[in-house]
Amino acid sequence: MSSKSFSKMLIAGLFGLLLWCAGAGAQSDPLPSWNDGANKQAIIAFVDAVTTQGGPDYVAPSDRIATFDNDGTLWVEQPMYVQLAFALDRLKALSKQHPEWKDREPFASALEGGVKLLDEFGDKGVLQIVAATHAGMTTKQFDAIVTDWIATARHPETGKLYTSMIYQPMLEVMDYLRANEFKVFIVSGGGIAFMRPWTAATYGVVPENVVGSSIKTQFLLRGGVPIIFRLPEVEFIDDGPGKPVAIQRFIGKQPIAAFGNSDGDLGMLAWTKYGPGKRFVALVHHDDGKREYAYDKESHFGKLDKGLAAAKDHGFPLISMKNDWKRIFPD
Repeated sequence: MSSKSFSKMLIAGLFGLLLWCAGAGAQSDPLPSWNDGANKQAIIAFVDAVTTQGGPDYVAPSDRIATFDNDGTLWVEQPMYVQLAFALDRLKALSKQHPEWKDREPFASALEGGVKLLDEFGDKGVLQIVAATHAGMTTKQFDAIVTDWIATARHPETGKLYTSMIYQPMLEVMDYLRANEFKVFIVSGGGIAFMRPWTAATYGVVPENVVGSSIKTQFLLRGGVPIIFRLPEVEFIDDGPGKPVAIQRFIGKQPIAAFGNSDGDLGMLAWTKYGPGKRFVALVHHDDGKREYAYDKESHFGKLDKGLAAAKDHGFPLISMKNDWKRIFPD
């Protein structure tokens, strides 16, 4: 073999080795949609600490519980909550059967739009709309309605499916935790029955790992056939102080990691942060008006006011969508 041929082989081999190393390095990054920075490194360091056997912060897999808020933490919540958009669509569809709604509040304002409904009637008005649109049917019927709606429903400003407007960096966190034997739960102020039909396909979170608000239901026999019937009465609001209560009721263990984005998540974050051993909590801060939305203290949806102060006072991260995330959506 000539020296020239040997040199070519050596160069080719070195080039291939460099490509392999680059590929291996890319594969080893568990959070590729995150910019390198303190928040990304804090997540990785936390997972390393609680999964290193023999280490001072080791946590057994059975106790590796992580909880995630949904609206504004895992997917878009502007210009209104997705479930509110669903309720308003249902209201319009049902209004043909209820012509009296056009002259009756809060239905008249709701038919004109979600923000006006909140301005005029607040949460009480929203609950009335939810009762009118989410009840009076069996649980199977409601599942089918939600499944059909979410398959085609699109964001009013981008025209994209709501299920495509999910946050890729947070999907990676969930996958990273699951790969390290965490049990991942959604704990949301949204309706549990609204989320369960689609969370497995969208986030990889199975229905039994979804915790949310609920209306009352009743077991009945109709023609000898057992059904669960949805009633127009609120049973539980899984928001604010309700979140730690729901976690204890439905999960039965204190999380060691929790992610939220609003003041309504502070109860869950406090319950998580002040347990024994190593803990990680964080708030997603919507500060990217170019790629998503910029909002916090004054927002109708996902208000983050007390949370900004809490993050500073209690020393937990604010995840900046603008600075921490290379990209926001999967596409």
